[in-house]
Amino acid sequence: MVCAIEIYEKPQLDNPVLVEGLPGIGFVANIATLHLIHELRAARFAEIHSSAFQDLAITTETGGTRSPVNELYHCKCGAGGRDLILWYGNTQALTTFGQYELCGRVLDIAQELGCRTVVTLGGFKTDEVRPIPQVYAAASDTESMSQVLELGTKIMVGQIFGVAGLTIGLARLRNLKAFSLLIETLGAYPDASAARQALLVLNKFLNFNVDLSKVDAAADETRKILESFGIIRTGAEEKKKEEQKFRWFI
Repeated sequence: MVCAIEIYEKPQLDNPVLVEGLPGIGFVANIATLHLIHELRAARFAEIHSSAFQDLAITTETGGTRSPVNELYHCKCGAGGRDLILWYGNTQALTTFGQYELCGRVLDIAQELGCRTVVTLGGFKTDEVRPIPQVYAAASDTESMSQVLELGTKIMVGQIFGVAGLTIGLARLRNLKAFSLLIETLGAYPDASAARQALLVLNKFLNFNVDLSKVDAAADETRKILESFGIIRTGAEEKKKEEQKFRWFI
């Protein structure tokens, strides 16, 4: 197995937008996409497992196990909003080949469902964050770039690593419209403020009015999931590290 996908159903969608929400800097994409899944009551329609994911399983309180996984959700919004395909998961692939395989397979499915627009989310690591985090953007083409700049973003200059960057690059090769939203964050913890800013921009683009009052709850849920997989430290572990300042590193 390299990348195995189990599709439970093929939803009928009208020109859907694919929104990527995998863990990354500040876990901005993870939090924002989980919030959309909850608020829009999106339905899961596919599950993705890959041999390029972490080689572990996490036990639950009832004795069961959870594995590294990606999932695809769909939502028919109507009333002027855009149908969505939400790409959510607790991991990215750990190898270059795995990342390309994962992104390519997800784009295959999205195109089969009529998707022509892709949005990736991520954090822009900075040493100091303003009260209202700035949103930077990069796009697959000049038309998409002009559109995303009208949402109040600034041009991103530099490199976008991981799924957030790779997906818009592959989307361009498929003649899909794509752009990435990168929000300022310290990057050391699940950043609800940055995720909220990402959702504000998405609301404008998608013609939505998603309630943002429960973003902090999505951030807390994200933190617990990431702690269970050892991706971030628990509160007790953080305290212990703080007491050992000379050994502290990120």
